[in-house]
Amino acid sequence: MRPATTSAGQRRDPDGLGSGSDRPGRPDPDRPYPGQLNSVQLNVVTFVDVAKATAARSLDGAVFMMDNSVGGAGQGTADLRTVCKQGQVLNWIVRPIAMSPRPDGSWPPLPRIGGVVFLDGEEGDEDDVAEVKVCTDLKRYGVPDRMRDPYTPVYCYWAGAVVATLAPGRYPYRLTVELEQDGRKERLYLDSPGRPSIEVMPVG
Repeated sequence: MRPATTSAGQRRDPDGLGSGSDRPGRPDPDRPYPGQLNSVQLNVVTFVDVAKATAARSLDGAVFMMDNSVGGAGQGTADLRTVCKQGQVLNWIVRPIAMSPRPDGSWPPLPRIGGVVFLDGEEGDEDDVAEVKVCTDLKRYGVPDRMRDPYTPVYCYWAGAVVATLAPGRYPYRLTVELEQDGRKERLYLDSPGRPSIEVMPVG
């Protein structure tokens, strides 16, 4: 599997003045995001309209994704592209749009992330699982549910570190959301309607 897009090679220095970092006031074309280090964790937050999604049994028009990366695209859509570095930690977090208790004191259903699966980027194999490992320790983690019970952990977010030797490029993934349903014990599992991705940049 090759990434959907690959980064350009080293640029030549036509004026012989060295890299852009040696020239004050002039950006380095080989480092388009100099302020973003791989030691900074990135948060990919998905907001879900749970009522709409469970009624339609689809996430189409019911998910809105945002992140705190520099230089990404698709903020507020289901096709978010997150720019990250090799070795950088990514946190996938999900939040319901309705986050307040109801007048009767009950809480609206909560969404959880059921899985994050990286996909093959080659044409014709877009729905196949990626052949290369994109993130290490990619799994579900738990945090206290401060809204409902500060002492009970809720395993509601996923995290992983981009493989430090991963080839620069774009890696799409499928996000599965687990939804509680009013009056039912069964949970609904739905895949994101778009094709979010991470854009991996080299460290340097």
